[in-house]
Amino acid sequence: MPESTWSVAEPRKLAFDDPVTALNVRIVDGMINVVGTDEPTARLEVSALTGPPLIVTLEDGTLTVAYEDLPWQGLLTWLDRRSPQRSAVVSLAVPAGATVEVGVIGAEAVVSGIRGRAELRGISGDSTLVGLSGAVRAETVSGSLEAQAVTGDLRFQSVSGDLTVVEGAGTSVRAESVTGHMVLDLDTSPKPTDIRLTSVSGEIAIRLPHPADARVEANTASGSVSNAFEDLRVGGQWGAKKITGTLGAGTGKLKATTVSGSIALLRRPPAQDSAHGAEPTGKVL
Repeated sequence: MPESTWSVAEPRKLAFDDPVTALNVRIVDGMINVVGTDEPTARLEVSALTGPPLIVTLEDGTLTVAYEDLPWQGLLTWLDRRSPQRSAVVSLAVPAGATVEVGVIGAEAVVSGIRGRAELRGISGDSTLVGLSGAVRAETVSGSLEAQAVTGDLRFQSVSGDLTVVEGAGTSVRAESVTGHMVLDLDTSPKPTDIRLTSVSGEIAIRLPHPADARVEANTASGSVSNAFEDLRVGGQWGAKKITGTLGAGTGKLKATTVSGSIALLRRPPAQDSAHGAEPTGKVL
């Protein structure tokens, strides 16, 4: 399939006739919105653009929307003070089964309805993932990530960005941050979970389904701990504290580690219960 190229220097809409199986989009400032559809082709709308043009290419099923001087490799270290001010507002509709790679610097990103693998890289700017069912990998410097109803495996790495998981139904979450906070609301029952979270000074809060199925090991060197599960043990009165034990059959695993941040394990209400009194007050040390 021959390569097709467009230079977009002003607001414009493009519809592509050839099937798209992969998307790679990289922008600076502004916003990127990617939505999955049932159609084999893709549509692009650039509704605002400042600075150099965006180069759009479609080759062998891969649609790329990016600046010429902003590579995917090394994006997290990109800094060119000579570049003119730039900003773009980009919307893309792509096949739901496509693989998606999004790179942002100072831009907000929203990706929804994608079944293929999704990868996000960003220096700053917050990102939201909604209804993704494929594997997800996100790496940021200071940008925060919110994942809503994500059912695929989730990997997150950041220096100071926060991670928020809402209605998380994926069975595997791995997250690492230095100062960023992590808040996970998981609805994985009856599937076992594999949750591994690491932070230096960020707070960690996890709301698990009840009944849950996991071996639990949560440690903090100097932060406080809060636990809402009677089957788990809280140890340590001064300095290091930990929460350990087994929930259900112990098929899954929950491991959370922080140096100075606090750790809270909360309990999700059963589906038939009302929201009032859903979260019992845990013992805080």
